[in-house]
Amino acid sequence: MVSFHGGLSSPTPVDAKNIKAWILALHGDADPFVKADEVAAFEKEMTDAKVNYRLIKYPGAMHGFTNPDNKGLPPGALYNEAADKASWIEMQKFFKEIFKTP
Repeated sequence: MVSFHGGLSSPTPVDAKNIKAWILALHGDADPFVKADEVAAFEKEMTDAKVNYRLIKYPGAMHGFTNPDNKGLPPGALYNEAADKASWIEMQKFFKEIFKTP
């Protein structure tokens, strides 16, 4: 599973033990919609449940950083070309890894 600038909270963190999929979360570190405590809780939840996950944070990137139409409205949603390109590369590497493609 790949998440681009998605919410990371869980209503039932104990259910993380049921996750079998590998997870890649690509997160804008300046996203005002996903607070630092939510990110920390996600990391703890995944680690405690021994989920195979990777969280990559893009410094200065806000919510919706992959959408060129995000120009700051609503406030907190802003395109970031560097994070967009880097996150796409990470997704491709992730898929190659999990699907064992050359």
